[in-house]
Amino acid sequence: MIALLGIAVVVVGFLIRINPLLVIAAAVLATGWAVGFDFAHTLAVFGHAFNENRYVSIVFLVLPVIGLLEREGLQERARILIAKLRGATVGRLLIIYMLFRQVMSSLGLASAVGGHAQVVRPLLAPMAEAAAEKDGPLAPDTRNTIRAFAASVDNIGAFFGEDVFLAMSSVLLIKGFLEQNHIIVQPLSISLWSIPTAIAAALIHGTRLWLLDRKLKQSPPPRGEAGERSDPGGGQTPTALPPTRNSLRELSTSPQGGGDYAR
Repeated sequence: MIALLGIAVVVVGFLIRINPLLVIAAAVLATGWAVGFDFAHTLAVFGHAFNENRYVSIVFLVLPVIGLLEREGLQERARILIAKLRGATVGRLLIIYMLFRQVMSSLGLASAVGGHAQVVRPLLAPMAEAAAEKDGPLAPDTRNTIRAFAASVDNIGAFFGEDVFLAMSSVLLIKGFLEQNHIIVQPLSISLWSIPTAIAAALIHGTRLWLLDRKLKQSPPPRGEAGERSDPGGGQTPTALPPTRNSLRELSTSPQGGGDYAR
């Protein structure tokens, strides 16, 4: 009868409106204590059951941690770091990350290293924006373009790199599809022929990133920045500077200013 102590803990916890996660954890520990398990064994059984029956992706478990880090200034620190590197540009930064992502994926670490929620959104995109802001403020369209390229390098690095790893599920999917069409290939052959494809993808997208760097350097600052404003004719005219003390004195003593000569 005492083994049902965990049910009583759940009922009482829900009645007094305690956090459900804390209630479930307390119920597990109470049940383990009731049947004579020690704390380590109870925790091991709980972890094994969660791992075998989990329906929540690890990405969603990481999101609260990322949100907490962003609240504590993760993006600001990333921007400060990239701003201190003189040779850092958007293209160079994204090329380095794409190659790193591709190498890690080819070693079977596509899910463990990198990802949109873990790296691109909190780190890579703010660092790329900070590298572009060295040449001046960014227009909204330019900022969105940089964010899109930051997301693309993660996709391309993971997609073309994971096929190089022999035990990756994508390799088995390709093998199964080819066998359905009466084409017999070995997983090792698929893995080896994925290497030139991954190299070609890195070269093609690396060229696009290099062209992005040139485009950002040649693009003018957004309208309304750098002390300029738009006139009705569509051009840009310098914003009038506030008058200084010397300029006011010259104006008052000149014939046009109505000063001493006006007498």
